[in-house]
Amino acid sequence: MLRRPKPTDSEADLLKDQQEFIKSGSLSAATVFRRPDKRRGEAGGDAEEAHNDHNPESQRDVVTIEDLPDELPSLTPAPPKKSRFKNSRVTFEDEDAGERLDRHDTHISAVLSKIVERDTSSIPISLPEVTGMAFPKVLHRSATGTQQVPLPAIGGKKSIFARQIAAQRLKDGKLPSHFMSQTPQKPKPSVQNLPTQTNLDMDLCDHAGDRVAPISSSRLVSGEGLGVANSLDDTRRIHRENQQKLLAMSPSEILEEQKKLLCQLDPRLVEFVRSRRAENSSCKHPEGKSSEESVRISSGSSSDAAPCPKPKEVGMEAAEGEEGEEEEEEDEGVSLRCVMIEKELPVKPQKEWVHMDQVEPDKLEWMGNLPAPRKTRTKRAMQARFDFNGILIPPTEDLPTHLGLHHHGEEPERAGYSLQELFLLSRSQLIQQRTLALSTLGNILSKARAGEYHSTLKGSILSTLLDAGLLFLLRFALDDGVEGVMSAAVHALRALLVCREDEECLDLTFSWFRGLATFPLMPSQEEEEEEDEHLDEILKVTAKEKEERKTDHDVAQQDVIKGLLRMKLLPRLRYILEVVRPSPRVVQDILEVLTRIARHSSSSATQVIDCPRLMETVMSEFLPTTWTTPSLPLLQSVYGRPLACAMKLLRILATSGRHACARLLNSFSVRERLSCLLSAEPSELLLEPYEALSVTTEAYRMWAVAAGYGQACDLYIDLYPALVRALQSFHRTLAPSDPLLQPQLQRVLALLALLTQVTHTAGCHQELHADMVSSTGDECPPPPPPVSWIHVTGLPASLLGHLKSFVKGLDHQVQRDVSLTLLPAYLLYFAAFYHQLTKQSCFKPVETLYELEQLASEVLLPLISHGAVQDLIKNLKSSSVVCREQSTSVHPDTSPSLPGLACPGWRDCVVLMASSCPFPLLTSLTLLLETVACIHKGLTCKFTGLLVSEPVVCYLRSITQATPTLSHTQAWLLRHEHHLIYLLVCLAYRSVPIDAQVAKLAPLYHQVALALLPWLLPGSEHLAHDLLSTVIFSKDFISESHSGGPEAIELGELKLHEETSHHTSPSLQTVGALLREACHNLPSIRGCFLTHLAHLESSVQVSQDALLGRNPWIKSHLLPELTGPTLPSDWPYLPLLSLYEKTGVSGGGGLTVEQLPHGALQTVTQCLQWLLVLEVWREEALRVVLPVAKLARLSCVFLCSSDLFLEKPIQKLTWGLFRLLTRPSRLDSMDLNIPPPGLASFQDLYSALLTQYEAVSFGDRLFGCWILLPLQRKYSTTMRLAMFGEHVGSLRSLGVTPDQLSIPMERFTSPPEDSLPLVHLYFRSLVTGSLKPCWCPVLYVVALAHVNTFVFSQDAAAQEVDAARHNMLRKIYYMTDEVLKNHLLFFRLPKRDSKLGFDTYDQLPPIRAKYLDSVVGLQNGHCSDRAEEQ
Repeated sequence: MLRRPKPTDSEADLLKDQQEFIKSGSLSAATVFRRPDKRRGEAGGDAEEAHNDHNPESQRDVVTIEDLPDELPSLTPAPPKKSRFKNSRVTFEDEDAGERLDRHDTHISAVLSKIVERDTSSIPISLPEVTGMAFPKVLHRSATGTQQVPLPAIGGKKSIFARQIAAQRLKDGKLPSHFMSQTPQKPKPSVQNLPTQTNLDMDLCDHAGDRVAPISSSRLVSGEGLGVANSLDDTRRIHRENQQKLLAMSPSEILEEQKKLLCQLDPRLVEFVRSRRAENSSCKHPEGKSSEESVRISSGSSSDAAPCPKPKEVGMEAAEGEEGEEEEEEDEGVSLRCVMIEKELPVKPQKEWVHMDQVEPDKLEWMGNLPAPRKTRTKRAMQARFDFNGILIPPTEDLPTHLGLHHHGEEPERAGYSLQELFLLSRSQLIQQRTLALSTLGNILSKARAGEYHSTLKGSILSTLLDAGLLFLLRFALDDGVEGVMSAAVHALRALLVCREDEECLDLTFSWFRGLATFPLMPSQEEEEEEDEHLDEILKVTAKEKEERKTDHDVAQQDVIKGLLRMKLLPRLRYILEVVRPSPRVVQDILEVLTRIARHSSSSATQVIDCPRLMETVMSEFLPTTWTTPSLPLLQSVYGRPLACAMKLLRILATSGRHACARLLNSFSVRERLSCLLSAEPSELLLEPYEALSVTTEAYRMWAVAAGYGQACDLYIDLYPALVRALQSFHRTLAPSDPLLQPQLQRVLALLALLTQVTHTAGCHQELHADMVSSTGDECPPPPPPVSWIHVTGLPASLLGHLKSFVKGLDHQVQRDVSLTLLPAYLLYFAAFYHQLTKQSCFKPVETLYELEQLASEVLLPLISHGAVQDLIKNLKSSSVVCREQSTSVHPDTSPSLPGLACPGWRDCVVLMASSCPFPLLTSLTLLLETVACIHKGLTCKFTGLLVSEPVVCYLRSITQATPTLSHTQAWLLRHEHHLIYLLVCLAYRSVPIDAQVAKLAPLYHQVALALLPWLLPGSEHLAHDLLSTVIFSKDFISESHSGGPEAIELGELKLHEETSHHTSPSLQTVGALLREACHNLPSIRGCFLTHLAHLESSVQVSQDALLGRNPWIKSHLLPELTGPTLPSDWPYLPLLSLYEKTGVSGGGGLTVEQLPHGALQTVTQCLQWLLVLEVWREEALRVVLPVAKLARLSCVFLCSSDLFLEKPIQKLTWGLFRLLTRPSRLDSMDLNIPPPGLASFQDLYSALLTQYEAVSFGDRLFGCWILLPLQRKYSTTMRLAMFGEHVGSLRSLGVTPDQLSIPMERFTSPPEDSLPLVHLYFRSLVTGSLKPCWCPVLYVVALAHVNTFVFSQDAAAQEVDAARHNMLRKIYYMTDEVLKNHLLFFRLPKRDSKLGFDTYDQLPPIRAKYLDSVVGLQNGHCSDRAEEQ
């Protein structure tokens, strides 16, 4: 059998198949014939075909190419081609070429020269008729019904206008002759009446009856294509003969012949004939009737004449007989329904209406009255419907129809539109529908982002819309050519991407400590499974290639902003701004969208800057250097005027990195804009007051961001008089009743933030200058900024006066809110000034100490003790984000692919209100106190009142019990609260050695530091490093180490030892001694952990530069991506996990201690010592680590080496930790069914432990206790099956006694085992001798208990279980090993102080004896006595 070709076959395979086919001699499935080309004179016909049939060579499939010669052409040039028409032209040699060209010229000039004017001298001239109307009468469509002429009279299908003109001419007798010849004539009646059912060629029915008129030719057969000269005459002759035969037949004979014919013909052919009949009938008017009569008949109006049935209906009636009667009844029902519908419709259809000649009830039902809204079953889930403002409409609400909310098919009684219907309308061909749908979607998105649907709708509207393709819908709508649709799409896109409450919150916190730094608003990147992890590095696909291979849909599902950037959103927005020049609202929306894109990441901000002509358009149109006052009160266009949102866009772009900021300052002339806007007062800017304040505020913020990189500081020197004037003018004109008070406050806060950053930059000038002088050729330190310390020394004097006045303003209720708002910015400035002052060469310690004493006595101490500040301290716990357990009442709608801050409703939140929020003032105050205490240590004891105050202590105690969650919605606030907690701990670190009251609270501050460490977010690595270096391992904060803590533990251990002295216990040193040794080694323990966190060195340096104000070294104010905390919650186990990753995984746990990396033994010892200290004295610090995670981490002691656990210090510490883990309270909370973090399941780890135990344990009791712990009854059966199944050999060396285990035996034996396979394994290990009391005492008791309970259980069970019980009991009874037999039969309860570890019956209880007798079939009393061996 020949093989069929495949798509993957090569050309060689195809040629091989062709040769095999030719050799086989098989017939081909198709034969290729080459038809002769008659144009070339080739012969053809039947003779040639017959010749080809007998010629085998002609049957081959030969591919020929026309005009291809048989022989190869020669290399000589071919003769020139000759024209075919040249021979037909007659030319003369002496003829002029120009004359010949003119004779054959076909140019337009030749045509125009031959135009001859027509002679109109004999044609009469007719003037238009004189009428009484000023203008000619307009032709109305409603008048066409009576003034049209039949279609055949005007030559086929014509327009309404042409038919009306023809009717007017016919009326005036001016119709052309060829139209007059086609005037319809009434036909003569035929001789015989025929039923309408028999006529397949009739055009109409007569009014008088069913008489038909024959036609001259057939409509179905034309005779074309017969190849005969007189084909038309033949078809007419045949048609006349058919008509004569029909006229000679009776109606019954016609029906009979028709039935025979229909039975013989193909039904498809009959249907084709009827369709042709219907088409021909619909194209012409009935003969003998006018257009008006035909319309009246077809529309079903009241008339005496019966309507003629349709051709298709006629054929069906004639063919089906009785079914025709049913169809007639249906037609009557439809007609009756039409009448009923017409009566119910508010508007009656008229015959003059176009395409309303036939009433269709299904299409007219929407014109009837709507049903009443549903009153019942409205509490169940229903489809959500919204009005045009995005408000959710209840299902029971009855709204009037004139609102336009009922134009939908589904649920017509309910007002509003569903999301699906809005999606459909947004792709409509009508501009108004598209605009309305997009604007409605934008309103819905705005309300969803505000959380207004949380209590009424199930699920997330934002996620639902994004999954449905909203992003692509809006992107397509932006490409619409209609400006209204584009504007609606921009508004919807702004509602999707931008939350204005989020932006207001970020602007409000800009003046806080490190408030100009923000997290990138990008979704967390989930780690994808690498399919090519086993391939070579060269063959692996890079991350960039993977990203490029993703479709737009995949990218948009993971990240909305990335998806939009990939869909070329930026060039389209640039086009709208530059070319379309939309309304002010659209411009505002576009700039806000660009701002949100810039907040996404530094790469997105770079794409905004790199987009061709985008930033040029923004700078030239919305941040011009010159502008005029608008002539109209309401702006029609914002082009050519500075906008605050445009300046804010520049600020966010500059936040992404110092390189982007430098490009904006230099390449886009932002310096000139800043100088232009800030050199004059806001009232001199030719802008509205609020607009002028907003623009200048954003200009100050933009300048502050640039100064945060050490850039644009030369403007400070140029604009210094304007800055001082701005501070003094605000301080003079401050009025609480001013409606522009809040914009003025924000402007001053932005100015103070600018001065703070300039002070930090000036403080680095001396260091940078020294580095530049001492640098070699290879090094390239940053250049020193143009501003030096001498430029900023004049500001503190005037600002100190302002600060004192605001402190005094706290006493006045009117000025209190303003003072509380501005005080944090002033305190931050002085903290920055004194922090940088100590680094300058001009630093004078004596004068500075005197200034600090005055500052403390006149400002700081009065401020701490003031009632307003004390009220803020009391609000700490209620305002805390860390301690907040209940969520707010507002639940904004968010999506994982579009993260936000979830700030709607922030004005009602105490946390963010400027006058009542404690974080900005207390953070700046604590920072200044810490700075002053660092310089003047004698003032430290004066600040301890803040640390020991009752509200602060209560707040700190609640922090140690909190477990905050990490997300974008809380990270931006958590970061500021972390700063406050860190500063309080640092101030306590300076106060503990010198103040007894603070020393008493040292354990509390130590617990706070331990709790804060795993909470710190990316960008706070310096805080973590500082806490580890100072507070965490400080003996002063672990007061138990020098206040009798180890002794107390020793006394407790001694008492426990006395109570259990008669038992065999492991030879252990007490935990108290271990703790004393650990406290002595705290410095080395600190070095161990700092060494294992060395991989964070670069991040720590970046964070340190930002927090200490080293502006010239800062690369970006955009914080690292929010992937998780800086340190994991189980950071105390890091040295142990690091060693396991280096040796345990790669070496399989078979390395000895000598083969481990240098210092590994000391590292593990120090790690276990620190864990022991935390477990005993700081149990709350490890509360976030699950007990199963603790057990899994400590298991690395056995897995990373073959003999590390045998070392004496490791044995002691691990025994101590094991005893702490197996306390009753800890055992109750330990759940091994939960997978530990980083592992798929604990069962996998336990399998590795069993394998390691069999290989290297040597019967170690500590390792044996670790193996027995997961075998408790409440844990998974899988681990017990692994022990008694795959690793049954380890039972021989598992010699742990019950008193060594320190776990009650009841946890292993209760409740009874319900796994039948496991009971079989227990029984098998006992019978085969794999499990003996001398080898494995604990599991021997466990197996006895479960087998005994199983065989004597009389509870109802499945037949299989019952049979297993009887079978096992019989085997026990007939067992030859009497000792094991008696143990199994007479087992009672586990008993720790017994020699065997369990208690037995002296004789079987009556119930058990009776049951045994019934199973085994013995006489009573045979098993009543114990064997003598027991």
